[in-house]
Amino acid sequence: MQRIGRRRLLKLTGAGALAAGSGGLAGILASGRAPAFAQGTTLHWVKAVDFVPASDVLVKTKIKDECQKALGITLNVETIEGNGIQARTTSAIQSGAGPDIIMELNNWSQLYGESTADVSDIAEEIGNAQGGYLETSKAIGFNGQKWVAMPFTILGALIANRTSWFAEIGITPDKYPTTWDDYRAAGKKLKAKDHPFGQTLAHTYGDAPTFWYPFLWSFGGKEVEADGKTVVLNSKETIESVKYAVGFWKDCFDEGAMAWDDSGNNRAFLSNTISATLNGASIYLLAKTKPDTYVTEKDKPLKDDIFHTALPKGPAGQFSYHLPFSNIIPSYGKNQKAAKDFLRWFHSKDVFEAWFTSQQGFSIGITKMWEDDPVWKVDPIMAPFRTAADSGRFVGYAGPSGRPAAEAVSKYIIVDMYAKAVQGLAPEDSVKWAHEEIVKIYAG
Repeated sequence: MQRIGRRRLLKLTGAGALAAGSGGLAGILASGRAPAFAQGTTLHWVKAVDFVPASDVLVKTKIKDECQKALGITLNVETIEGNGIQARTTSAIQSGAGPDIIMELNNWSQLYGESTADVSDIAEEIGNAQGGYLETSKAIGFNGQKWVAMPFTILGALIANRTSWFAEIGITPDKYPTTWDDYRAAGKKLKAKDHPFGQTLAHTYGDAPTFWYPFLWSFGGKEVEADGKTVVLNSKETIESVKYAVGFWKDCFDEGAMAWDDSGNNRAFLSNTISATLNGASIYLLAKTKPDTYVTEKDKPLKDDIFHTALPKGPAGQFSYHLPFSNIIPSYGKNQKAAKDFLRWFHSKDVFEAWFTSQQGFSIGITKMWEDDPVWKVDPIMAPFRTAADSGRFVGYAGPSGRPAAEAVSKYIIVDMYAKAVQGLAPEDSVKWAHEEIVKIYAG
């Protein structure tokens, strides 16, 4: 077998693949030869179950097969529920044995920076080749000195709304509430008609932080100053946001949502129980996939009764947080080079585009190049997701999204601050508790 050198492999699977119409994955497969250095390697990749099932099917079948042909690597993909990722990662790192690659959610990768391989080479290569990273991608993968994780994707978080129910109270998509006050007024009317909003206050990785962090920021509250050291959570602005949330919750929300996981609001919306919820596009995409299964109370396809909007603005402005994913290569692994080769190959345009297309807009991508992908021209209902992450912030704002911020979001301190107040604790006491917990983290 002819040996394909590393430089040749990089050209085929990395930046060179972006410009070569017959190169990249297609070129490797056409040659019928896998690089000799990777022969016999098996990689174990643990990732969160995808909310777009077709994408996991693609990874476990076609991409797995093409990885074997292109790199000589046998890809063993294990999917687990997202809320179990941290326990799995911690167990593997503490024991010094486990998966070769682990997908991390939010900025959890920052927790494990001292125990992961430096992936700066592939991260910089992909970023430079694809127009630069979106700010959220760099914030969660780069720790100031090195890339501790390879960004994987960003999931857009927008409000899914029932078109007909909002129309019943005189609101059309082009007249959607732009402030929390107006949104609350609309929600109060909808809840009176038994069409409440739905949002979780539980310990769940996606919907809870992506709603409550921007809510805090929109009132001017924040964990720390820009220096990343000075904790300022216990402020007038934060207290006002918590006071507002207590009344907002009672006026507008399905109070059973307190304990929902990340699929709870999906089920509620698809069963015609709630009128609006902050979510990725999975609600709409599933309704679109099964139009005969998911129907309105008038037996019409639910997919035709959904539109998407950004979160409203508060006294301090409009904010958003879109859920980032990344992959780490634990430093205990014996297949670190093969793991890097796989991630470089997977993120090359030819390969990643197949996965990105299967997402149908659920994934925004990690670099600016993907904002121009043809997938955004397919369905106008998905168009608001295309540039949603451009204005997004990340946990730890206004400071860096480093290890302390990762610990804070992992412990759900901001979410619990609101949950405690909604459950009856005085807002001032709830904020004081959260502030003290954040201080412990940033002082550690």
